[in-house]
Amino acid sequence: MKKNINLKGIIVVLIVGVFSICLIKQLTVLRRIKNDIAIQTQELQELKEKNIKLQAELERAQSNNEYLEKLARERLGLIKEGEQQVIPDNNSE
Repeated sequence: MKKNINLKGIIVVLIVGVFSICLIKQLTVLRRIKNDIAIQTQELQELKEKNIKLQAELERAQSNNEYLEKLARERLGLIKEGEQQVIPDNNSE
C-alpha cells in the first residue's frame, strides 16, 4: 500500500513538473511576442510619421513650382540657362 502511495506521489510530482515547464515556456513565448509587438508598433508609428511628412512634401511639390525648382536645384544640381554652377572645394580646409 505504501508503494502505491509513493507511485501516485511520483506521478503527481511528474505531472506538476511537466505542467510547470510548459507554463514557463508559454510565458517566455508570450513575453517575446509582446516585446515583438511593442517593437513593431514603434516601427509602425515611425513609418506613419514619415508617411505624413512625405505626403506633405508631395502636396507641396504638386502645388508649387518654386518648390519643384528648389528641389531640382538642391538634389539634382540643375541650373537655369545662363547660370553657372558653383561646386565647393571640400579639400581646401
